Formats: sequence, C-alpha cells, structure tokens
Amino acid sequence: MDYVIEIMPALLSGSLMTLKIFFWTIILAFPLGILVALGEMSKFKPLRYLVEFYVWIMRGTPLLLQLIFVFYGLPLLQIVFARYQAALFAFVLNYAAYFAEIFRGGFQSIDPGQFEAAQVLRLSRFQIMRKIIIPQVLKIVLPSIGNEVINLVKDSSLVYVIGLGDLLRAGNVAMARDVTLLPLVLVAIIYLALISLCTLMQKRIEKHYSYYR
Repeated sequence: MDYVIEIMPALLSGSLMTLKIFFWTIILAFPLGILVALGEMSKFKPLRYLVEFYVWIMRGTPLLLQLIFVFYGLPLLQIVFARYQAALFAFVLNYAAYFAEIFRGGFQSIDPGQFEAAQVLRLSRFQIMRKIIIPQVLKIVLPSIGNEVINLVKDSSLVYVIGLGDLLRAGNVAMARDVTLLPLVLVAIIYLALISLCTLMQKRIEKHYSYYR
C-alpha cells in the first residue's frame, strides 16, 4: 500500500492528461462530425468529394500514424504544434470522421417525408435540422456514439508516442523504474473505472431518450 500511495500522484496526473484529451476531443469532434456528415450529403459535388476524401484518409490510416504525421511531419511544412495541441488536433480530425459516418447513417434513416412536412409548415432549413431532424438522429446514433466514446478513452493512450505524460506513460515509467507490474495493474484499474463510468452515462442517456419509442 505504501508503494501504491507513492505512485498514485503520478498516475492521477497522467489521468488528468487522458481526461483532457478525451473531453476536448468529444467537445470539438462531435459538432464537426455533424458538419462533415452534412457535407457528405451535400448536392454541391466539389464539397462532397472533398469531405469524402477527408473521411477516407482519416478512416483509412491508423490514428497512431496521424499523430506522428501531425507532430513530426507537419513541421517540415513549417506547421508546428506543441505536443498537446498536436495530439488534440489529430484526435479531433480522426474522431470527427468516424462521428460523421455515424451521423450520416442517422440522417439517411430519417423519412424524407418529415422534411416535406416541415417545409409545408414553413420552417426554415435551420429550424428543421435543429428541432426535428437532429433530435431524432441523436436518438438513433447513441449506441454507436457510445462505442466510439469508449474507444476514445483507450485510444488516448497513443499520445505517449509524441511524449505526452498520459496515464499509460506514467505507468510505464513507474514500471521501468521500480521493475514491477503493479503500476500497470493500477493503470488497468483506472482505465476500467473510466470506461465503466462512460458506459453508465451512456445507458442513462439512452434511457432518458427511450420515451421517443
């Protein structure tokens, strides 16, 4: 227990970085994913092709490679990010692409007749999206979004590759220094706790929206 108490501050500090990456990725990638999904369904072909190319790149290459490219590759083009900003930039672009595909499926599942009925009521396109379509889409895509959120908790461990002091890095440092697996056991417990919390929140949100059935 003395050893656990000794290394917990470092692990909690790493957990804070993990949570920062997680929180800001959700906040930024979620609305960006909606915009990208709308771009994929746009009738303006140049925009649609550009957005589809972006999604293809983001989904077709590993997030680890994207992190390395943003932090080590972009400086060759005179585009330099600090470590944290590089990680956040790569995560937001990557997850926005995945969210976009999820939202696109949700939008396409809505009956086109609802658009026509709303237009008959003289609602603007913005009002139709905000008050009628998006609430239904959110209900439909909640399970898939929940899975991506859980993946995000685990994927956040990839930031070690650019030297950020996240939870896994803190555990690896303690393990190498003290030659014991206990730090990694504690890291696993913390990850399980975070994922369990996300799962619980997802179930509560799904239950809240179940009255639409």
